[in-house]
Amino acid sequence: MGIAISKDLDFHQNDYLKKFVSQEVINLNDPFWNRLLTFNLSIPTNRHDQLAFESRIEPCCQELLRNNSISGNFGTLIDLFLIRSSELLAASNSDADLFNWQLFNVLFILRSILKFFMEILSEEEIIKQIEINGDNTRLESLIGALVGTLVDVPIKDSTYAIHLEATTTLLVLLSVPIYAGKRPDDCFIYRLIMKGKHIIHAPLLIKKLIANFIKQERNSYRFGSGQGNSIVLGIASGIWSMLTFNSKSSSDGDNLELANFHEVPLASQSLLLVLVLVHHWTTHTNPYRSSLFSCANYEDNTPILPTKDGTLFKLDFSSFYETLCKRASGEAETLLLYLLLHRNSNFKKYLLSRLDIEQLVIPILKTLYNAPTSNSHHIYMSLIILLILSEDDSFNKTIHETKLKHILWYTERVLNEISLGGLLILVVIRTIQYNMLKMRDKYLHTNCLAALANMSAEFRDLHPYVSQRLVSLFETLAKKYQRLVQNLDKIKNGQEISISMKEDSDLEQDVSVLEEVLRMLLEILNSCLSNQLIQNPNLVYTLLYKKQTFEMFKNNVVFQDIIHNIEIILQYFSQLLTDKSQQYEVDATQVLLTIQQGSKSWPKEKLTRFPELKFKYVEEESPEEFFIPYVWELVNQQSFLHINNENNTVIATC
Repeated sequence: MGIAISKDLDFHQNDYLKKFVSQEVINLNDPFWNRLLTFNLSIPTNRHDQLAFESRIEPCCQELLRNNSISGNFGTLIDLFLIRSSELLAASNSDADLFNWQLFNVLFILRSILKFFMEILSEEEIIKQIEINGDNTRLESLIGALVGTLVDVPIKDSTYAIHLEATTTLLVLLSVPIYAGKRPDDCFIYRLIMKGKHIIHAPLLIKKLIANFIKQERNSYRFGSGQGNSIVLGIASGIWSMLTFNSKSSSDGDNLELANFHEVPLASQSLLLVLVLVHHWTTHTNPYRSSLFSCANYEDNTPILPTKDGTLFKLDFSSFYETLCKRASGEAETLLLYLLLHRNSNFKKYLLSRLDIEQLVIPILKTLYNAPTSNSHHIYMSLIILLILSEDDSFNKTIHETKLKHILWYTERVLNEISLGGLLILVVIRTIQYNMLKMRDKYLHTNCLAALANMSAEFRDLHPYVSQRLVSLFETLAKKYQRLVQNLDKIKNGQEISISMKEDSDLEQDVSVLEEVLRMLLEILNSCLSNQLIQNPNLVYTLLYKKQTFEMFKNNVVFQDIIHNIEIILQYFSQLLTDKSQQYEVDATQVLLTIQQGSKSWPKEKLTRFPELKFKYVEEESPEEFFIPYVWELVNQQSFLHINNENNTVIATC
């Protein structure tokens, strides 16, 4: 009744596969299909196995490519999937072992062949292979059936694998621009996905995919378990190895994201499909993108009119938030969070209302803290999230009211108790230092400083160590700036110095960048002192201790105006301490006490008022040039599906 195909079998010598890829026309009702689809195969569960599997099936795929124009068997296989998927949708009981097993096998074969075709054929040739002996609607029907399966078939133990394979097949179809060397706008497959009949299900599809991500379900079902059928039980081990994604089967050094995929494959693959759907076709009406950006909280009873394209739906934001917190260290999850904060005002409002915001912020800070081992894109997106959050005054106030204890992962200093705001400042300062030393990315430190600037007016009760690190950052950069200026002056005056002409231009650029950074740091300090001086005695204490650092900038026209304010503050408290020292010996405790008392009578009107420091994140023009390659990089990193991305110039223009 069936055939067992082992992992080590020579696929090209299998009688059933030989018939399928031959010129022999196989009728849709031929019993052959039942025999072909009853097979046992160790499904690839990691990138290494996937590549090895593709290598083993390549002779069969090549043979099919040569003969399909005569047999049309590939199109017949698609027709078989269309029939069986419609039967699954109509079935009152979707727990039938043999039926689900064969349906999964149909999808797996389809996906494997489609991927092979994607890699070697043009889009036009792929469509021709699909539509042979059809009515030129087979491809659209296939896409519709995949979407319908994901939207309408309940996820049970018995259908989990079908959902996973349908999701993966859609990802393969969406990879066509990478292989075809086209923009998505020019791809017929994208026009079908973005404008076909099935787009009425776009809101439901996004909702279902996000629900899959929220649930983080593990599969625990074996096809045929308890059925007593030797043929069905014979395939259980192969399917089970795929569904459980046993970590021992991985031989390619899986990273954390890939380990998460093995643990909850449907949740991970669903998230990747969401990211691919919403980041393409952005210059047109993208119903999937509109759906994600317009969804609302199901607990919100406020009447909300649906958008003109009917994309409105509601999600359980509470569960969504909890899942994001648990997975916030992942790159795909970080990108999803960015999208929602930047584009979905409903979710942003909900997130900022949470009283446990530290559950989300701390994993993001850990990512930044581990910058030397993190992907540069991941660092960048994490910082953008902090920048977007810092645009909200209530967030800036809340983080300084939220107290944390025993932050063990921060190893530079024992932090037994610190505010979330203080921890955030420490990590951002560390990121700036790392960037200035290693990455030298102007946009990165600009975003770091913009986030600190947005928060500066609400800096409260800064920890002594936070105050030290903030001033120390300025001191370190100030010394570097003075050294570079001196070298630059020597060069301009014709003095010999061991520096190449190329380094001359780099030197001028470094001086310019450092001027911007130092100016911004001074504005951050001024903003804090102008608005919250009485709340920050530790910062004033540190400034007094390091006041010589600021004196060297008093006559520099770039910093003169902002230094004037800081100088007034330092003079005021220095005089108070001088008066105290004439009465009795002043120790560190007395200095802090004097600052606290003096702050109460501090004459704020002496300071020059500067514009409020407020920065708003704005996406650069043509953001798809960054996001599309990044999304496909995530697909390659976080699933076993290997998308050959050798042509970076193609993907960058998608």
